[in-house]
Amino acid sequence: MYDVEGNLRQIRAELPQGVQLVAISKYHPNEYIEAAYAQGQRVFGESHEQELKQKHQTLPKDIVWHFIGHLQTNKVKYIAPYINMVEAVDSERLLLEIDKQAAKCSRVIDVLLELHIAEESTKYGLTLDACRQLLAEGVWRQLKHVRICGLMMMASFTDDREQIRREFTIAADFFDEVKQQYFADAPWFCERSWGMSDDYPIALACRSTMVRIGTRIFGPRVY
Repeated sequence: MYDVEGNLRQIRAELPQGVQLVAISKYHPNEYIEAAYAQGQRVFGESHEQELKQKHQTLPKDIVWHFIGHLQTNKVKYIAPYINMVEAVDSERLLLEIDKQAAKCSRVIDVLLELHIAEESTKYGLTLDACRQLLAEGVWRQLKHVRICGLMMMASFTDDREQIRREFTIAADFFDEVKQQYFADAPWFCERSWGMSDDYPIALACRSTMVRIGTRIFGPRVY
């Protein structure tokens, strides 16, 4: 098996106090997750409802599951009973559906608003103006079963480190704008989720509070 324990220790040693590691376990078998769990890792990220369901049913119940990647509204009902955070809310429609399904389960689900800052058109997310509009319209204020905890984004897939740094910096500055305008009295609005296996050191320098790392921990995808 890939040296999950050693990789995890090395990455943890690099993370500043207060930065949360989301171990991206999609496409990796239970034994890899169990190895990370044995080292104290509790937060894992998955992006496919069926795979997540199987893992939730067969792995320890104190695991904190984050849904990463694009979530279709028709899949929300399947994960609402147990998901801890949906990291990539990219529309008001999805926000409303999460609230509706969480209400049926008598739960509050934490979410992050996904920003589209990267240059690739294939990436999901709200433009900065679309995010401003969603917040200004204020429908989210009426929702009792979702809690907006911060922002997330993915940088462009490029070797240009300065471009990646610029994009993370735009996200960090936008977080400050949104925090001041809408969430100044909300201590839970504190998460800046950016940085993955290839670029998390840059993300940490750009005030990330949550990094999503898979390959550096678990190696290449197994299935």
